[in-house]
Amino acid sequence: MTKIFARFMKDESGATAIEYGLIAALISVAIITGATLVGTNLGSTFSGIATDLETANGD
Repeated sequence: MTKIFARFMKDESGATAIEYGLIAALISVAIITGATLVGTNLGSTFSGIATDLETANGD
């Protein structure tokens, strides 16, 4: 029984999988945050362009 427990304590494959999962989660959060910020800025830019075009056409 102690050999099984000792082998279990030395096994790091689960820890490695968890680390990869955490890294993937952090990268996902960074991508989502970046895409949200870019989308908001693009929306503001296109709204400003639409407003400028409407005032230029006299609509």
